[in-house]
Amino acid sequence: MEELVKQINEVLAEEFEVEVSDITADANIKETLGLDSLSLVDMVALIESTFGVKIQGSEVGTIKTFQNLYDFIAARKN
Repeated sequence: MEELVKQINEVLAEEFEVEVSDITADANIKETLGLDSLSLVDMVALIESTFGVKIQGSEVGTIKTFQNLYDFIAARKN
């Protein structure tokens, strides 16, 4: 899981131009990455293509923190 977290953080930091150190497990994804509704769609597409998981529209609202995202991806990759 630690390697997966590191990979997720690096991908998101690069794509959304934030420092990796700004990304913490309990941080709010939208606030930390500065996402609006359009860039949220971009993030979902990036996660899906990079990690090979599918995020349904109804599931997006349940992913509020980076820990939620880590758990979501980890559960679907295995």
